Amino acid sequence: MKILNVYKSQPDETVQKLVEIVTRDREADSFDLHAESPDYDNLVDKIFEADQTICWW
Repeated sequence: MKILNVYKSQPDETVQKLVEIVTRDREADSFDLHAESPDYDNLVDKIFEADQTICWW
């Protein structure tokens, strides 16, 4: 199972720990929405490639 983690802001320690737990023993990818100019076309591609997408605030 491939999981995509989408970050709206810079992840704090709690989010990092939760991501570590959720993605343990799974293939994982990430996308930063808080980047200056996010590539939304790339985000859409990653969403369709992933089995599960989690958005983190």
